[in-house]
Amino acid sequence: MEELRTKPKNHEVSLIDYVIIFFKRKTMIILVTFAFAVATAIISLMMTKIYRAETKILRPQQSPGIASQLMGQRVGAAGLTESMLVLRSPNALYVALIQSRPIMEDIVSRFNLVEVYDSMSILNATERLKSNLKIKSSSRSGIITIAIEDTEPQRAADIANAFVEELMNLTEQFAITEAAQRRVFFAAQLQDAKETLIKAEEDMVELQSRTGAIEINEQAKSFINAIERIKAKILEKEVELRVMKTYSTSYNPDLQKIEAVLRGLRAELKKLEPGKGGKYYDLMTAENMPKVSSEYIRKYRELKFSETLYEIFLKQYESAKFDEARDAVVVQVLDKAVKPEKRYRPKRRQMVVIGMFIGFVFSAFLAFLLEYREKIATDPRNREKIEMLKRYAGFRSEK
Repeated sequence: MEELRTKPKNHEVSLIDYVIIFFKRKTMIILVTFAFAVATAIISLMMTKIYRAETKILRPQQSPGIASQLMGQRVGAAGLTESMLVLRSPNALYVALIQSRPIMEDIVSRFNLVEVYDSMSILNATERLKSNLKIKSSSRSGIITIAIEDTEPQRAADIANAFVEELMNLTEQFAITEAAQRRVFFAAQLQDAKETLIKAEEDMVELQSRTGAIEINEQAKSFINAIERIKAKILEKEVELRVMKTYSTSYNPDLQKIEAVLRGLRAELKKLEPGKGGKYYDLMTAENMPKVSSEYIRKYRELKFSETLYEIFLKQYESAKFDEARDAVVVQVLDKAVKPEKRYRPKRRQMVVIGMFIGFVFSAFLAFLLEYREKIATDPRNREKIEMLKRYAGFRSEK
């Protein structure tokens, strides 16, 4: 019984057995590994060279603007969460602009990439360009890295720099900052006021040439001017209130102040307007004035109102332009892309090392397989089992 315990089993395999197999099949392992390395090296030499050019830009530094105002007011939980999400990823806006369709299509047209990439359409060339575009964004440092991979080193550098140029052009076109949004709004209002003023001037000239009316009572003029000034102030405050409501809540003290001023101006206008208990008709009534004078007063009032309105919007527009220039979105280039001297891909040395590793693993597996086959061939019991397996599998017909 003791002898059976101490007697080693025949099927046990130790580490030295594996080492013996390696040395026994070392020639084959070396040749297969070398063959894989040579084949990988040949493949890497046949692959197209890819160059990579990078440019780095600094995220435009903006004033807190709308987000900070929302944070400082008593807003709801949903508004606060949205503001925090916007501030949490400040680079996301510019990364999205770089990958936007207008910029991508401009780059494709600028470098004729439909022909370069041998694409069927601009859409296919845009998708190919997007796959060659690599963007890394660091929210902590504010640096955005734009990398382009291309078969031509100079073209890779030119395309990378072109992305920065197109980004600058796009940020100038879109109203990103609060000041830019106000500038766009007042530009439209100024254009409307200008057209209204031109129409009022033409109507006044037409009336004067038709009737010969030049002046009216100075006291009536003063009351008309007072009424139109108040109306213009009311309109100015209404516009200011409408703009502020786009980025403020009803709890904003500045917004509440404007609403209070607006109520006071409307009450003052009510006292001066004709037919509403004011003094206008006490001094000048339609019954006491010729028909021409009434028409002249109406045209003069419209002209003065249009002039005042135009001046108000012009001041607001100039102020918004100044604020926009002060808070302009400026993309700063930290590292301009230059022509790369070395290829980025294929990485031949790395490919050969990987090929050698795969060849070594494959040859080791093949060595163990051959060794196992050799042992089966020398063992009579295994030969009988193999013959039985072939017979049952149908490889050999029974006699």
